Amino acid sequence: MTWTTPAELRSQVQKWYDRGILLAALAENGEEFPRRLNLRGPTSRDLGERFGEVRDWIANLQEGAKFYRIEWRRIRHRVLGANSVPAEVWVDSLEDALAMIGRRRQAERFSDLLATTAERLPELRPWLAKRPLRALELADDWMLLIDIVIWLRHHPRPAIYLRQVDLPGVDSKFIERHRGVLAELFDLVLPSAAVGADAGGVSGFCRRYGFRDKPVRVRLRLLDPDLALFPTATDQDITITADTFVALETAATRVFITENEINFLAFPPVKQGMVLFGSGYGFETLAGAAWLQKRELLYWGDIDTHGFAILDQFRAYFPNARSFLMDRETLLAHRLCWGAEPQPETRDLKRLTEEEQALYDDLRADRLGCRLRLEQEKIGFSWLQRALADLP
Repeated sequence: MTWTTPAELRSQVQKWYDRGILLAALAENGEEFPRRLNLRGPTSRDLGERFGEVRDWIANLQEGAKFYRIEWRRIRHRVLGANSVPAEVWVDSLEDALAMIGRRRQAERFSDLLATTAERLPELRPWLAKRPLRALELADDWMLLIDIVIWLRHHPRPAIYLRQVDLPGVDSKFIERHRGVLAELFDLVLPSAAVGADAGGVSGFCRRYGFRDKPVRVRLRLLDPDLALFPTATDQDITITADTFVALETAATRVFITENEINFLAFPPVKQGMVLFGSGYGFETLAGAAWLQKRELLYWGDIDTHGFAILDQFRAYFPNARSFLMDRETLLAHRLCWGAEPQPETRDLKRLTEEEQALYDDLRADRLGCRLRLEQEKIGFSWLQRALADLP
């Protein structure tokens, strides 16, 4: 049988619920009702050829009609005469729709959320109407979320860490866990002056709403004992905040950047040298240190397409930076160490030297081998030492 069954009618109402339509109607006082359900019924030909099946279908439809209303139409048949068959099915009220799929309890809880929100922070009612199912998921935490929104409205751009928000039942982990929904609620309630429009997303949450963010850190090693920051004979492996790094301006004149931690740790002594532990494609932190522009910068990355893409991006911040051990001679001398790059870069790069560009083109075109790469940590240590000795 291809005609609509009571189970299929319930499935349609369930889809209304899953799309948030039914709970949203609670916020709009049931204005969405009555609503018509899709119905596939028999034709006049079906009536003549399958009269018994049509009769059973009608009985089945009527039996399940506790929460919906059937509208009928007359079909005239040359043998059977005039007969009434269901033409349309309507759900007349929100209460009927909820009862039909057994969702009254959820609706009652959502109604409580609507009532409490209208009393404490009515500006959030539109969010509840738009995201009712998400609101139900958050029902146990909703009062605390309202507390946080009210607190921030009274303390705009507080310039404190999330840990310092002093509200009963609220800790930094709670706020971090709900950053996505809090951002939506804050944007509804806060004045535009209290929202940093240049920051967004989960990672930009603190900057957007004026909280202090966990400081970005820079890790460095001073390669010349004469430049030691501390009066000890130990390795000068130092991690400092980005703000401190910006103001550091050491006497180091040659600064290496490497993406591999072991390379960073094993980097040999260099007169007036410093090595920084890189951060992939993120160089904004280093760019804030204007004193770096006055230093000789040497970037050491993998010899693969992404290594050159990172070098290209590094030069967007430091145009005079040179590559180090990212040349064809180094690549060919380490054939036994070649590997495969999982997802090579193929876009054009605009900041490479002629030699770098030629090697990058060969790599992205697989002229030297399929997805060829030489990871920086696989370059022989003696090769590194000779390259340092050859520097002017």
